[in-house]
Amino acid sequence: MSARMRVTRAHTGNRRSHHALKEPRLSTCAKCNAQHLRHRMCPECGSYRGREVVDVVGQKAARTVRRNARLKAMGEDPQADDETQSQKVEVKAEKKAASKGSSVAMEKAKKTTKKI
Repeated sequence: MSARMRVTRAHTGNRRSHHALKEPRLSTCAKCNAQHLRHRMCPECGSYRGREVVDVVGQKAARTVRRNARLKAMGEDPQADDETQSQKVEVKAEKKAASKGSSVAMEKAKKTTKKI
């Protein structure tokens, strides 16, 4: 018997049969009925096993306050962010159409900007 023997395709397949990915096991939050990973707090409401562990709503409010303060310091209007976001999407669509070089795509991009 040699030190190294050939591994057949069948044996390789048998070994790899256990390599398949499995879906994560999810649980339902008792408070907000959102899906979350088991043995972890709910990312929506911040509770674990019926008690609040993290104040998610407070953290989100604090994050919004910090963001608005940073935008004001930079001289931008926080409420105008939604409008600028839609303008950025239009610019990206135009650039994408221009990079492809097709006149049909450029016409579609122009029509979508005219509608808005």
